[in-house]
Amino acid sequence: MKVLSVSSEVFPLIKTGGLADVAGALPIALKPYGIETKTLIPGYPAVMKVIRDPVVRLEFADLLGEKATVLDVEHAGISFLVLDAPAYYNRTGGPYVDATGKDYPDNWRRFAALSLAGAEIAAGRLPGWQPDLVHVHDWQSAMVPVYMRYYATPELPSVLTIHNIAFQGQFGPDIFPGLRLPAHAFSMEGVEYYGDVGFLKGGLQTAHALTTVSPSYAEEILTPQFGMGLEGVIASRANSLHGIVNGIDDDIWNPATDPMIAQTYSAATLKDRAANRLRVVEHFGLDADDGPIFCVVSRLTWQKGMDLLASIAGEIIQMGGKLAILGAGDAALEGALFAAAGRYRGRVGVSAGYNEPMSHLMQAGCDAIIIPSRFEPCGLTQLYGLRYGCLPIVARTGGLNDTVIDANHAALQAKVATGIQFSPVTAEGLLQAVRRAMHLFQDRKVWTQMQKQGMKSDVSWGRSAERYAALYSSLVSRGA
Repeated sequence: MKVLSVSSEVFPLIKTGGLADVAGALPIALKPYGIETKTLIPGYPAVMKVIRDPVVRLEFADLLGEKATVLDVEHAGISFLVLDAPAYYNRTGGPYVDATGKDYPDNWRRFAALSLAGAEIAAGRLPGWQPDLVHVHDWQSAMVPVYMRYYATPELPSVLTIHNIAFQGQFGPDIFPGLRLPAHAFSMEGVEYYGDVGFLKGGLQTAHALTTVSPSYAEEILTPQFGMGLEGVIASRANSLHGIVNGIDDDIWNPATDPMIAQTYSAATLKDRAANRLRVVEHFGLDADDGPIFCVVSRLTWQKGMDLLASIAGEIIQMGGKLAILGAGDAALEGALFAAAGRYRGRVGVSAGYNEPMSHLMQAGCDAIIIPSRFEPCGLTQLYGLRYGCLPIVARTGGLNDTVIDANHAALQAKVATGIQFSPVTAEGLLQAVRRAMHLFQDRKVWTQMQKQGMKSDVSWGRSAERYAALYSSLVSRGA
């Protein structure tokens, strides 16, 4: 089976979050099922700088007003189709925002162009290669099935994965003419969304199957609390909705072979984590005592519950814990966490931005990772924590609920606990969870058992890839 995947970011070429990890790992995980994937991605400067020996496969003289070229290239075991359109993607900022952190005003056109290119490839315009199915990710490529439906092209089966429904690609109605869709596409059955144009909404209406990145999140987005205004649309497609939990690349994230950490180790040699702990202590300027190190590797936003963490930093320190924080996000939250680092020198360390090697080292050297998200479609950092023996302390929501076994009495007695869950998702709820962790940390036998159990968890793409392969096959066999 041949699959066209369309994504705005793919690891290892370009990454701002978990979407990139999923879009990069899934094609590799699907290979054993006889599925050949080509992944269409924008030609950002970071992408163009890395790719080698690309082959021109397709040219657009007028892709929503600009010239573009599709380049075919292999990189890191993934077959890429790079949409080289300098007018859209050759920018000094990030994939979505400029150097000041503001959304590019033409994001609608940039990602509509990506989607239209995907639809044209799906229709057979790429010489010598015709996909059997199209898989798109989030709002940035959700318009692919829209173009497939409203353009005079053969309509292939399509799958839309919702990684985070909070990001919807909603734009004013004035952009509609620039999309070059027929007038009747601006309707409730198409892209019209409360008088605006909704990219994700259009994809939800037109894709043949919808997936989310965990079973719990699939249930949550049917409710007003988590559906972000789209719960009605999703409810109308409930029979086509599938919750498939994300996995991680367990070759890249493997403490026994990881080149990014100070000392490799396994569940049988947990004492070797000490070298990684020392490196974390040095990097964040923490005291070298035996108190547990709680880490955070996250976007520093309200969604991720970072305001809750900032509000209880003092109590964590009073209990004897330390905090190592890696991330970037809201200026106010960054300021609050840096202020805590200033007040509690040697107990709180903050490193701004995202640093892939440091994120590996923190999972390998810290004792627990705190993930107090108000909502979390799947989450990947808790999976990395399980893999590395860094016990997750997580809010009871979305994929966090599906992947971490709470250390309640029954789970501890059965020796199956892998972390700590908490609810409600409040400052007090988080504080109680940290208190539980501090108590468990005092019993090294119990803590070690939880680490080993977590490291035994199957967090790979194996089961999830099997489910995706089955979904693809069912759609292709029945002609969507």
